[in-house]
Amino acid sequence: MAKGDPKKPKGKMSAYAYFVQTCREEHKKKNPEIPVNFAEFSKKCSERWKTMSAKEKSKFDDMAKADKVRYDREMKDFGPVKGGKKKKDPNAPKRPPSGFFLFCSEFRPKIKSTNPGISIGDVAKKLGEMWNNLSDGEKQPYNIKAGKLKEKYEKDVADYKSKGKVDGAKCAPKLPRKKIEDDDDDEEDDEDEEEDDDEEDDE
Repeated sequence: MAKGDPKKPKGKMSAYAYFVQTCREEHKKKNPEIPVNFAEFSKKCSERWKTMSAKEKSKFDDMAKADKVRYDREMKDFGPVKGGKKKKDPNAPKRPPSGFFLFCSEFRPKIKSTNPGISIGDVAKKLGEMWNNLSDGEKQPYNIKAGKLKEKYEKDVADYKSKGKVDGAKCAPKLPRKKIEDDDDDEEDDEDEEEDDDEEDDE
């Protein structure tokens, strides 16, 4: 998997991240030969952080603030990524939903009405469980409908692309007026030369 831009500034660290980093350095100094058990170490750091006073945490807060200033400055210098995402055409056909999404659209309101106050994450989880419990036969109507919508989408995309080509042809650049006038002048010059030749022949 391709990594992000290597020139992009390093992300800013939180006060807690600086605290964990300090704890790790202390552990290495005291026990250089003992490897760190990250799960256990993180748990101890978290417990210790919770018991610390605001005054004790202020040192790490200051470090985090300074790092945020550094990060904001570097990001400003870094600027926007070149060749970013292409802006979507609002007139382009919208991608059709899958069978699962059609199922969700139908049952989401029912889940919300029977479970008032349920979170979006729990609704999605419940819908996923319901879909997985359906047999292939029960899923079929949604998948058939999704297939028809996909066919329509592909046709719309083809029409959209062909329309774009036609519009592009219509917008072909016209010849500059001066060029046309120059061509007319050339034709007049040719006619004058022909007339001169005819007069010479008559003589």
